[in-house]
Amino acid sequence: MNKRHLHHLWRQLHTVKPWYFLVAAVVCGLFAVYSLRQNNLQMIRLRDAVYQADQKNNDVEGALRNLREYVYAHMHTDLASGDNTIYPPIQLKYSYDRALNASKTAVEDPNSKIYTDAQMECERLVPQGLYGGGRIPCIQNYIATHGIKEAALPNASLYQFDFVSPLWSPDAAGWSLVATGLFSMLFVVRWLSERWLRLELRG
Repeated sequence: MNKRHLHHLWRQLHTVKPWYFLVAAVVCGLFAVYSLRQNNLQMIRLRDAVYQADQKNNDVEGALRNLREYVYAHMHTDLASGDNTIYPPIQLKYSYDRALNASKTAVEDPNSKIYTDAQMECERLVPQGLYGGGRIPCIQNYIATHGIKEAALPNASLYQFDFVSPLWSPDAAGWSLVATGLFSMLFVVRWLSERWLRLELRG
């Protein structure tokens, strides 16, 4: 490559200062940090909405759906962080307690279906008996053998959730990170190109 052509490249290269790319990279990087923080804050708001819906027995499914869709679509929205957090991070304690109490009530409530079934079955098996006294052991045995066992209690896994956020997402945070990387690379290329041209012109 002759000197004349090198001088032409040098003049063209000097029209674009390297610090232009550096400033653009810093601005995009700061915006990326801000956007990532906003993603995380929105996740926290949606997670709190799930906890409130769980406690107040409101639309838990809707709150969970909003949280899941947001986490799946935005980076830096991990539900748990640190070493002391529970896993899975979403635990619907109140919903599980309500389901557990309903399961227990099905056994303990004399007006429940299982108790009614026990009475009908024992009336058939023990039609006689002073004041129905002979039916009491029958009813107790029926409930013991047909009642809700531990295996039939609410499945805890149905009340625990963990949604994983993507490594990159096409949102403000994701594209600003791409721009940061691109401008950083252009800065390095521009700086190396200038160094190379200087060496060539001196040679």
